[in-house]
Amino acid sequence: MIEVGIVGGTGYAGMELLRIVAHHPALRLAEITSRAEAGTRVDELMPALEGVVANRFQAPELERLSRCDVVFFATPNGIAMESAPALLEAGCRVIDLGADFRLRDAASWQAWYGMAHSCPELLDEAVYGLPERNREALRAARLVANPGCYPTAVGLGLLPLLEAGAHGGAPVVADCKSGISGAGRSVKLATLFSEANENFKAYGAAGHRHLPEIQQSLDDAAGAAVDLTFVPHLVPMTRGMQATLHVGVDRPQEALQALYRERYAAEPFVEVLEAGTHPETRWIRGTNQCRIGIAQQMGREDRAVILSVIDNLNKGAAGQAVQNANLMCGLDEDAGLTGLAFVP
Repeated sequence: MIEVGIVGGTGYAGMELLRIVAHHPALRLAEITSRAEAGTRVDELMPALEGVVANRFQAPELERLSRCDVVFFATPNGIAMESAPALLEAGCRVIDLGADFRLRDAASWQAWYGMAHSCPELLDEAVYGLPERNREALRAARLVANPGCYPTAVGLGLLPLLEAGAHGGAPVVADCKSGISGAGRSVKLATLFSEANENFKAYGAAGHRHLPEIQQSLDDAAGAAVDLTFVPHLVPMTRGMQATLHVGVDRPQEALQALYRERYAAEPFVEVLEAGTHPETRWIRGTNQCRIGIAQQMGREDRAVILSVIDNLNKGAAGQAVQNANLMCGLDEDAGLTGLAFVP
């Protein structure tokens, strides 16, 4: 068994990661940390795991974590970078679900996250953990920057188009909506039930932290700068995310369908839907799947609407982290990730 540690096991992403690892055929939970809950049994805090997980939360200690084969950081930004160098030196492989290693430019990271990067020398080494783009690099990686949820939905929605140069350099508008769990588990006025229920709003329209990550990912795929507008929105549901992507194209829908189907034919977690089908977030709830629909309005073969849906806590966070761990450890890529969507 592969011994894993989870740093930050009480947030939504950490809890989802714990749920997946608990039933993984080849991963064993060796360490799980929480400063606030140190000493508490995991199943006391998460009764659904009673009889499945017997571990207790521990205060994060490098000596204990360094005994693990893989360490996941499901922590606020700025935490993983403090411990990653020592863990890598000890021979651990590190997967950060936060943003510490997503941007290759340290100055850009500081500008967006408001703190200096403590180990900028590792930014070039970190592999961006989008398996559909970087699978072979992930197999050899020792440090992985797990993508954000919005960047995953947008990136998968546009990857075939940009790689093929089929967008003709036209501007891209990423109109994205996320469930409330994307805001984290801490108490915030804007995400209280009475504030968020029956409400719909945009946020970060002038610049969201995922913007530079999306820009970097799309530029890499296109091999050139992409003209991008990204606006996220909060919708009153617990989990799920849709990226509605408006983009110029150089071919009709039938050719776009063929392009996407060919690109994703061998991908275990991406499904391209039949023409005219609109994906729904309930279809992928609780899974590591991304479902993509393609549409063109009548008489507008120069533009397309790409619809990309994922579960923000799974393919947008914990599921993708386990997918990356599977690749890093030489396991079947879908190990522990083959569950069906929660319905209803």
